[in-house]
Amino acid sequence: MPMPAPDFSWHFTPGNVFAEESGSTGTMSVVRGGELWLHTGRVIACDPFVSLGAGEAEPFTAQVEPGRYRVDAAVATLVREGEPEADTPHLRVAAARLVIKDVPTVSWELALQPGQDLAELDDEEFFGYGVDAGTGCFYDAGSDGSFPDCEGDEGPLWDAFDTVPPSPGPHTVTDAATGHNLIAFTSGWGDGAYPTWIGRDEAGAITCFVTDFFVVPIEALAPLAS
Repeated sequence: MPMPAPDFSWHFTPGNVFAEESGSTGTMSVVRGGELWLHTGRVIACDPFVSLGAGEAEPFTAQVEPGRYRVDAAVATLVREGEPEADTPHLRVAAARLVIKDVPTVSWELALQPGQDLAELDDEEFFGYGVDAGTGCFYDAGSDGSFPDCEGDEGPLWDAFDTVPPSPGPHTVTDAATGHNLIAFTSGWGDGAYPTWIGRDEAGAITCFVTDFFVVPIEALAPLAS
């Protein structure tokens, strides 16, 4: 069985506080992003600087109705007791959420790509996407190939993160010709591998997709049924 899912409502409750072993404390806030156009309803989550347009990222097997859906970031502001207040807050995206239905989530499951089988996972293992540029995103599978200007070492995706002071996102990048868009954000502490979870309501309908960047210690969270 895979690792259990935490209750991500904790991440997305402003004012919640966690403590790190290092002595830092993190206070949660929610930053609302733009609306992602899922024109086919097939969701991709990946590191856009690595996988965008490369044909490497596959959509999840779970699909939703085409539409426009909000993306939020659960952002932790980190401070260390006894240290002077920094000119720029220390912000980390703890989780990113693609909201399909704004109703309570009662269960979670790992978002799977074709060919992935939960039976292959041991305890504490998960399927997720690799990050090599400190960034994650959501976009529609039908938009693959719509962002050639974002491939390489410059372009609108780079510009979105090149702000003063730096902003972790969410940032929306839109292709003017098609209207296709993606919404990107920094990935917690940076590079690594991160799971995306699917939330469902009491009727079993999909409420959201959430990528967990492992910023909030598991000790601060209670597991939810999966």
